[in-house]
Amino acid sequence: MTLFFSLNDSSLGHVLVAQSPLGVLAVMLDDKTEPLVLELQNHFPQAQLVAADRDQERIASEVISLIEDPYIQPTLPLDIHGTPFQLQVWRALQNIPPGKTVSYNEIAQQIDSPRAVRAVANACAANKLAVIIPCHRVIRSDGSLGGYRWGMERKQKMLEIEHHRAHLS
Repeated sequence: MTLFFSLNDSSLGHVLVAQSPLGVLAVMLDDKTEPLVLELQNHFPQAQLVAADRDQERIASEVISLIEDPYIQPTLPLDIHGTPFQLQVWRALQNIPPGKTVSYNEIAQQIDSPRAVRAVANACAANKLAVIIPCHRVIRSDGSLGGYRWGMERKQKMLEIEHHRAHLS
């Protein structure tokens, strides 16, 4: 499999956008670019990594636009890989509007798996599509942030940006 990737800067740090011929399959965030490429290689060890061309760069720029303005409605082709349970959780996450948060427990209830709160948290942690599948909008039942694969400071910043924008509208 060939994966096309680009590295970009954003207000959240460095962003790696990886695409298969079917669509975006990974959006990863970090303070440095090297760990992003290594993580992509680790997740897809059989893949040949190729620098993105102009069309793929255009799609990557849409991802960056979504980071900077979470209220836009992207029309990105996606290539999502996960277990049936993960896919169910991720679909539920995509229905959380910007500026809103829900608890892991609420997601478990929504997908008719009320006892699967920990599994919901694990599905959030396994999400490879930062921002596109907004796992940063999921918090603990007590209102605390919980974890975030890409760092708690990023999660806090993303929620603050969304909350601020929601109050400007």
